[in-house]
Amino acid sequence: MANLRILKKEIDYRLEEFVFDCEMAIYFQPSKEDAIVALMEKAVGLRNALYEKANNPTEPHNRSLVKKYYAAFRRDMVASFGSMFEELSALNEAK
Repeated sequence: MANLRILKKEIDYRLEEFVFDCEMAIYFQPSKEDAIVALMEKAVGLRNALYEKANNPTEPHNRSLVKKYYAAFRRDMVASFGSMFEELSALNEAK
């Protein structure tokens, strides 16, 4: 892991991209606004949980465990936001 600040910026970037996609979905499907807003709230909760995890590694004094922790954290972050995008896609496909 290079830097905690860069990791937090990446979390915020992924959230911004998701919120932008949600806003576009609301624009094209205003009838599903409530469900999309609920997904946005879930994404903000995910962002807050990821910040909490990023700030509190399990073993901060053991360098090798910290690297493994942040590698697993990054995989979890990518998977979590990926599942959020899949939920949004499934919501958009439903009529």
